[in-house]
Amino acid sequence: MAKNTRTPVDMLSKNPALKTNGGSSKKSSAITSTVDEAGLLKNLFIDELKDIYWAEKHLTKALPKMRKAATSKELANAFETHLTQTNEQLARLEQVFELIGEKAKAIKCEGMEGLVMEGQKVMDDTPQGTAVRDAGLIISGQKIEHYEIAAYGSLVQLAKTLNLNDAANLLQVTLEEEKEADNILTQLATSSINITAAQE
Repeated sequence: MAKNTRTPVDMLSKNPALKTNGGSSKKSSAITSTVDEAGLLKNLFIDELKDIYWAEKHLTKALPKMRKAATSKELANAFETHLTQTNEQLARLEQVFELIGEKAKAIKCEGMEGLVMEGQKVMDDTPQGTAVRDAGLIISGQKIEHYEIAAYGSLVQLAKTLNLNDAANLLQVTLEEEKEADNILTQLATSSINITAAQE
């Protein structure tokens, strides 16, 4: 009977399933892929931060105009309160940038620019000193709030996925403020302003 003269090295070279280099390469490739995907997601997170940072800065210029255009004292106060909050939210975003080792930078937010333009159109198209103008301002304000709620809600989830828990907590505070601002506008509309506007 002929003896099996194949060495362990020969057997290894003829059996791809036993090769360690191939398995190691696949494992290394999977790790690299995961790292790349995490990097891409973080880049998206940073881009979205820059977008909402611009949006908040732009809003600090729009809110004083909306406050001045409001007929109702309660609505004017709501815009004034949200202006103060918006400045605090900007500072909070700067904290988030610092936490992730990025410079706070704004990239133009087309969405917020468009919403602010719509708000200006409401002011241009409605009579001064009327509840109808206030009703229009509330609609504009709520469109802005809903945009911000969507933006901050998404940022919170991205931060959690990236294990940026401190950043997620800061963004969550702002998200709750935006929801509360939206609720206040709803209450003003339904309790008095829309009713008065219907009688004009």
